[in-house]
Amino acid sequence: MRLWKENRGAQRADVLTTGAGVPIGDKLNVQTAGPQGPLLVQDVVFTDEMAHFDRERIPERVVHAKGAGAFGYFEVTHDITRYCKAKVFEHVGKTTPIAVRFSTVAGESGSADTVRDPRGFAVKFYTDEGNWDLTGNNTPIFFIRDTMLFPSFIHTQKRNPQTHLKDPDMVWDFWSLRPESLHQVSFLFSDRGLPDGYRHMNGYGSHTFKLINSQGYPVYCKFHYKVCAWWCCTNVLVLMHTNPEIDSIYYNMPPGIEPSPDKMLQGRLFSYPDTHRHRLGANYLQLPVNCLYRTRVANYQRDGPMCISDNQGGAPNYYPNSFSAPDCQAQFMESKFRVSPDVARYNSADDDNETQVRTFFMEVLNEAERERLCQNMAGHLKGAQLFIQKRMVQRLMAVHKDYGSRVQALLDKYNAESKKNSVHVYTKGGSSAVPASSKM
Repeated sequence: MRLWKENRGAQRADVLTTGAGVPIGDKLNVQTAGPQGPLLVQDVVFTDEMAHFDRERIPERVVHAKGAGAFGYFEVTHDITRYCKAKVFEHVGKTTPIAVRFSTVAGESGSADTVRDPRGFAVKFYTDEGNWDLTGNNTPIFFIRDTMLFPSFIHTQKRNPQTHLKDPDMVWDFWSLRPESLHQVSFLFSDRGLPDGYRHMNGYGSHTFKLINSQGYPVYCKFHYKVCAWWCCTNVLVLMHTNPEIDSIYYNMPPGIEPSPDKMLQGRLFSYPDTHRHRLGANYLQLPVNCLYRTRVANYQRDGPMCISDNQGGAPNYYPNSFSAPDCQAQFMESKFRVSPDVARYNSADDDNETQVRTFFMEVLNEAERERLCQNMAGHLKGAQLFIQKRMVQRLMAVHKDYGSRVQALLDKYNAESKKNSVHVYTKGGSSAVPASSKM
């Protein structure tokens, strides 16, 4: 408030108005029939204020609620047209305006920026062929492989619905039951779990994507953002018959960039736009930061809440039609690909969950970093019940004996020192919650 006032300098106060711009004479007292009488329905100053107040909260994001953004541009520095026909990459030196939003993942909108938590990012490229949204995290891996687990995983990172407190039992019960989370959990509790600001962290559009060139030949790739000036790198995998199990977030894609069979990516293709429609309405793409910059919308969608465009004027709102309205263009067809496996619910939890974690622990981290990782993990794990601690240590032992032994030694120390009675909502073997008050 002080800075706002200083910036105004000697400017006179603006005339107070209603939402419709009508000047207001009194904003402190409602209209009543006499000093003690009832309110008048005609008091539009009051109804304008109260009706807006009742509706001023957009539902908070379930994840990535706390964020900060910036605008900039993307510049092509290397020719990758042999891999991708998307116009955003069409020649070296081409620039495309972008918007970037950085965020924490698990916290609420008022939570701290300094918590141990993955950092998400969302980059919107305003391309000549529509907007391209590439989003991800500051880690190249994720906690789960199957998108079916995503709601349950996020529930464990949020507040317990009974106590409305963060619950270590929920967190570590889930992680210890899903060993595919070991790699990301190790990243999270290492020094990388507390990046030194958004300027000093890498970004990974962690899913595998499919690039299509002008001849229709596809390759798989991953997008990485490296610190300094945030270089965007493409790691191309010329392997056409794999089913990658990699993760992050994504939805809109221009011609030349398509989804891979990544289960997490496939799930988020639905989840993320659906979240926008729930929070903001069917016309969320008309918000200034979301709307097109280098092209325009031409479709048959009309009306709906928050329609702030010209609603495409008098153009037909049905297809096909006989009036030269927008039509399909064959050159923008998606690539063809063959699908032959049996349809089933395939379990991916039993893939190799230890080798990469072992490499990270023993070869990537130095001794001091390994010690801090174990201290950080034990310091959080100590809040969970003993049987959950035991299961998690067994998972760590499978990675490397030294990893599990260090964490267990620290837990033994913490558990011996702890004199307080922790509140645990859930009891082992029970399907229902035990009232927290009975544990107090």
